[in-house]
Amino acid sequence: MFQKLIRFFVFVVLFAISAPIAFAQNTPPPFAAPPFIPYGMSITLDNAKKAVAAAVVEARKNNWTMAVAIVDPGGYLVYFEKMDGTQTGSVDISLDKARSAALFRRPTKVFEDGLAAGGSGWRLLGLRGAVVVAGGIPIIVDGKLIGAIGVSGGTNIQDEATADAGSKAVR
Repeated sequence: MFQKLIRFFVFVVLFAISAPIAFAQNTPPPFAAPPFIPYGMSITLDNAKKAVAAAVVEARKNNWTMAVAIVDPGGYLVYFEKMDGTQTGSVDISLDKARSAALFRRPTKVFEDGLAAGGSGWRLLGLRGAVVVAGGIPIIVDGKLIGAIGVSGGTNIQDEATADAGSKAVR
């Protein structure tokens, strides 16, 4: 009986050691480098307003209330709107999402997916200024990043859809 218990314990230990190695071989890296996207001139106020208007149309169409922020390539606020009834916590979150998308030149969903993958994806929590929730999208025109949009107020899927509508309005 004692030998069976020892064998079982050894099996469990060996499995616990080897399982992460086996699974890690089939797991894609959680955070790949983006294609190089150069920074361009800042988004104009007119284009920022156009992006926000398109995002608000998408939100209203789906009966969502959102805060929408547009930043320049350096992550500085260019334009902001908060729809009536939007939770006040979404104000700062929308700006943080836009900054993250501009400074890291990728959608914040990339960070969310990397964190969800676990393992080395946990290192994303240590990136200063990176928001690990969908809803921030770079605005790229003529192959250059001119700013970013950040949206908050709904679920991550709702925020992402609203931001996507806004970013497409100025492409």
